[in-house]
Amino acid sequence: MLLALDLGVFNKNPHAISTHEALGWTILWVSLALGFSVVVYFSYENGWVENPDGLTGHAAVIDYITGYLIEQSLSMDNIFVIAIIFGYFKIPKEYQHRVLFWGILGALVFRGIMIAVGAVLIQRFEWIVYVFGALLLYSAYRMLRSKDEEVHPENNPVIRLVRRFYPVTTDFRGDRFFVKEKGITHVTPLFIALLVVETTDILFAVDSIPAIFAITRDPFIVFTSNIFAILGLRSLYFVLAAVLDKFQYLKYSLVFILAFVGVKMLLSDVVHPPPWVSLAVIVGAMVVGIAASWSSFKEKRAAQRTAIQEQEPAEL
Repeated sequence: MLLALDLGVFNKNPHAISTHEALGWTILWVSLALGFSVVVYFSYENGWVENPDGLTGHAAVIDYITGYLIEQSLSMDNIFVIAIIFGYFKIPKEYQHRVLFWGILGALVFRGIMIAVGAVLIQRFEWIVYVFGALLLYSAYRMLRSKDEEVHPENNPVIRLVRRFYPVTTDFRGDRFFVKEKGITHVTPLFIALLVVETTDILFAVDSIPAIFAITRDPFIVFTSNIFAILGLRSLYFVLAAVLDKFQYLKYSLVFILAFVGVKMLLSDVVHPPPWVSLAVIVGAMVVGIAASWSSFKEKRAAQRTAIQEQEPAEL
């Protein structure tokens, strides 16, 4: 209902999303996500939802917020890749919201399927937890070693499959994904960009969904925390895409978070820290990464100003 209101009313006419508008939407989505923790509390206190782990309302809220923060923090890398995709396809700013809207809608479906499968696997095969833990450690290592993200749509198997059945137009046709020319249906570059965004999100979900299972195995908490984080991803993109490259140390915070939850999964039968410990570690890692990045950015700006001031007298 919220998504329909977003696209059908507030963003009915394509337009470039300003930072001010995106910030307002981001505040709204974050407020809704945090407000939903009240629903989580009473749902578990009053038995309105299935509670396989016997969680109290307080414990359920901590798990929900921790899962939400994990998904939001790992989305930072996703936002950077989306920015690269839009740059690669030269998507006009007024059409970017439409691509993200349908990309998020598809992500809701795929995340729901992956969460349901993950929950069943963990319930039936306890040892799968160790597989998830090892996967997260490998993801942390891969993120640590990776350099600049590159996007190669021509190598995407989904894109190649679509091109087998549909010709692709050479230019944009407004905000349309499909057009008919001489009785033949064509796909536009906007639709190709949507497919790349969608398949990229699925790859990122391979990291984020096992990560939240390290916090809780309750399907309701896993699903709702993921959904609220994804719903705010579009507006967060328009707020952060232009400045994300300035947060150079944020990558190491994400690596630390992935490694932390990976180790937590591998030691799940031995170590049982209180739920607030995970929440504190994740918040602390993000704060340190953002603070270090901002400090480094300020130092570089100060050095540039000093260099300019020293150069001016020489030119005079």
